[in-house]
Amino acid sequence: MGFFERYLSVWVGICIVLGVAIGIFLPVVPETLALFEYSRVSIPVAILIWLMIYPMMLKIDFTSIVHATKNIKGLAVTTITNWLVKPFTMYLISVLFFKVIFKSLIPLNLADEYIAGAVLLGAAPCTAMVFVWSQLTKGNPAYTLVQVAVNDLILLVGFVPIVGFLLGISNIFVPYDTLILSVLLFVVIPLFFGIISRQLVIKNKGLDYFKNVFVKKFDKITITGLLLTLTIIFSFQGKKIIDNPLDILLISIPLTIQTFFVFFFSYGWAKVWKLPHEIASPAAMIGASNFFELAVAVSISLFGLNSGATLATVVGVLVEVPVMLILVKISNKTKEYFVKI
Repeated sequence: MGFFERYLSVWVGICIVLGVAIGIFLPVVPETLALFEYSRVSIPVAILIWLMIYPMMLKIDFTSIVHATKNIKGLAVTTITNWLVKPFTMYLISVLFFKVIFKSLIPLNLADEYIAGAVLLGAAPCTAMVFVWSQLTKGNPAYTLVQVAVNDLILLVGFVPIVGFLLGISNIFVPYDTLILSVLLFVVIPLFFGIISRQLVIKNKGLDYFKNVFVKKFDKITITGLLLTLTIIFSFQGKKIIDNPLDILLISIPLTIQTFFVFFFSYGWAKVWKLPHEIASPAAMIGASNFFELAVAVSISLFGLNSGATLATVVGVLVEVPVMLILVKISNKTKEYFVKI
């Protein structure tokens, strides 16, 4: 592990502080970046995420995708955790904290809004960043792609009834343009270019050159893109962090606990089922991570831009990257306890 990777947590901390500082002292930067948005998806962030995903897509070939679809146990862990466990534990944990533990600190009406925001996050498993977490833990790229595809299909029909049931809301508006654009940007386009690049390089330079030279050229791009994404995200939310420090801290506690719970639930389940680490890690990462673009967009449409629910979804964005990097480290440290393939 090189110097850059060894001190990744330090660079993450610097980027968080830098992002907040930019948001406070140079607000014109996030204001300008916010102009480049389409269907509630930030184009600058999308480009950086695309750069992070592309190196992983290079490693996928069609035969490995077919093989990945046969890993029923891995897909079962992912699907059951994300749709029969995660939304409901998020609801229970958020109710426990916002209405019981933090009762004296949070007004009842605001507690209900925070719970709503947490549920929106809990019902939206990750579509994009899971490719990054999988890449950092050397997860199976074909399996990661298949599990994302399965979750996206379920998301189309499962998100509304689950959120409606937990929150008692019937008029839920799902911004399908955001959902479709995210799938195109974070799955279809990088997969297309990854497959085309793979075929062209192998055809002209050979498989050995592709694996040992071409792919390695992108080793630093994933982490660099991650750090730049983190800086931009925190610059967008710099003012909210300074204006609502206590509420952000209170909201982050149950969201962090939920993230760790979902990860260890699915990661432990994969271990019991004797799944290899390259399957177990992405299976756990997709549930722990969230489709925050969708959660934020739905929250704004349901409750308004300045609502407690929207603030909770935004805190989910702020919490996710640092916490997921901790889980990446845990996953890499425990790799030896899984069966070898």
